[in-house]
Amino acid sequence: MKKVLIHGSGHKATSWNKTLEYINDDVLCPELSSILDGKEASYDNLYASFVKYYNDIEGKIDLCGLSLGGILALNYTLDYPDKVNSLILIGTPYKVSKVMFGIQNVIFKFLPKSLFEDMAFNKKDTFILGSSMKNLDFSDRVSKIECPTLIICGEKDKTNIKSAYYLSKNNKGSQLEIIKNTGHIINEESPKELALLINNFWK
Repeated sequence: MKKVLIHGSGHKATSWNKTLEYINDDVLCPELSSILDGKEASYDNLYASFVKYYNDIEGKIDLCGLSLGGILALNYTLDYPDKVNSLILIGTPYKVSKVMFGIQNVIFKFLPKSLFEDMAFNKKDTFILGSSMKNLDFSDRVSKIECPTLIICGEKDKTNIKSAYYLSKNNKGSQLEIIKNTGHIINEESPKELALLINNFWK
């Protein structure tokens, strides 16, 4: 059974490297920009490419996504429940905050293009993606998740910790883990502790 780690918009697949040192299984860590295959980086295009990529994998998959990766994994799990064996959501919003993305876009506007080199997409595509995600809302669907689900959030991730509790409360079969003294980028801030949670869940 294929196991997959999906990175967020602020990082690339290499952001999982520290965590991978402690993961017991062989996993796929696809680059989201590669999955997009040259198309404009709107959410609809990215999700359509995501669906094609994972539907082409034979058998069921174990999905683990952080932030944007978690949103994609959640969306896919709800649309293709028979394809997903288990789901791990890390620092994942169930509903995209228009205010948060508005503030983020203002900040991004003044950042030099060079700062986007270590992010999933370039400056232009990051704006396109953010603008196309502002109406995403899975509030009424999260209770329909059928597979075993682990929800993880950093104690200091103030943006997403309420979402973690909401996802846990509205998915009765899920587990919730809050990692202390950790922010949003758990796979880089607390890679060993994160890997232990993932290993135990997948086991």
